Amino acid sequence: MKLLHIDSSVLGPHSVSRQVSAAIVDRLRQATPGLDIVYRDLTSTPLAHLSGPHLAAAQGAVPEAALLPDIAASQAVLEEFLAADIVVLGAPMYNFTIPSQLKAWIDRILVAGKTFKYDAQGVQGLAGNKRVIIAVSRGGFYGAGTPMAALEHLETYLRGVFGFIGVKNLEFIAADGIQVGPEHREKALAGALQAATDLHAA
Repeated sequence: MKLLHIDSSVLGPHSVSRQVSAAIVDRLRQATPGLDIVYRDLTSTPLAHLSGPHLAAAQGAVPEAALLPDIAASQAVLEEFLAADIVVLGAPMYNFTIPSQLKAWIDRILVAGKTFKYDAQGVQGLAGNKRVIIAVSRGGFYGAGTPMAALEHLETYLRGVFGFIGVKNLEFIAADGIQVGPEHREKALAGALQAATDLHAA
């Protein structure tokens, strides 16, 4: 069984989402003998954002030589995702949505003919055989009924993205309100780490 572990926080060891994603991976490693783990840090090895030349190359145009390494990186990212049975994703909220580094990764895995297709019935997801677990960290509170609920564009976006490519087995572990104060940060982190420890293996 293969697990793909992705982190996108720019905060390194100070990141809550990184701590929680690592705890999730540790739990699954202990519970799944022989688990094959691939790790990708989207801040230490960032992907370029999509450009006109990227899209032209995807449509069959001959790419410029300078673009070839990035096209190779795109293919590697897509192949990692397609090969994974489990994806663990660290996703902090930055300005009400995902980090731009994570958006660049998503742009490389939402590929027509690979993770989705269109047919007479509309869009069909092709990646529905994966378990996706997302470690979310948010500075405030954005749950239903809160004053800031309308600005929650992280979990809602990721549910849409993965649902679009067919993923039904989607789980979120969240640490909310981590900027409210040190005491609440520790409480939110402890709760998320406990949830990671309590995850079922399969």
